[in-house]
Amino acid sequence: MGTAMVGRRWSLGGADAVDEPLDADSGVERLFRAHRLAMVRLARLLVDDRETAEDVVQDAFGALHRRWAALASDDAALGYLRTSVVNGSRSVLRRRRTVRRHPQPAADALTAEPADGRVLLAEEHRDVLAALRALPTRQREVIVLRYWAELPEAQIAATLGISVGAVKSSASRGRDAIAAVLNSEQRGQQ
Repeated sequence: MGTAMVGRRWSLGGADAVDEPLDADSGVERLFRAHRLAMVRLARLLVDDRETAEDVVQDAFGALHRRWAALASDDAALGYLRTSVVNGSRSVLRRRRTVRRHPQPAADALTAEPADGRVLLAEEHRDVLAALRALPTRQREVIVLRYWAELPEAQIAATLGISVGAVKSSASRGRDAIAAVLNSEQRGQQ
């Protein structure tokens, strides 16, 4: 399976006209020199993007090189080249339409929640709520207003009719009590 064109004569026209058998390398090189820019212009008009057009033309010349032995003349080679450029451009446009119709999902949508994630989270929430209910009334009110309602200390103090210092100490004691209950439960599970 050689690339030499034994017995076939090629004439590519122009100043460097040749009337001798050409192997695939030299034949495609001559066509490339003579017609690359025209093929890139053709592809660019079809795909509206120079870089993509150059890729399409490069692929077309690669396909021409592979099919060189089956082509009988320079007219057949140019026809094959044009057809390859048009078909390659169509493929690019088809891929673009597909990408537009089916955009890539966001990365966070691709990550799955663990199967037991909701159960564990619900269990943790129950534990926190149980620890919260066990707090004295003032500590529970401060913790709820601080971490659920997200109020600043001054507004909590105004709402409960206590000083900002009392809010700070109640929040600290309440957090410590909840943490102690949760830590003891974790130690009991191990």
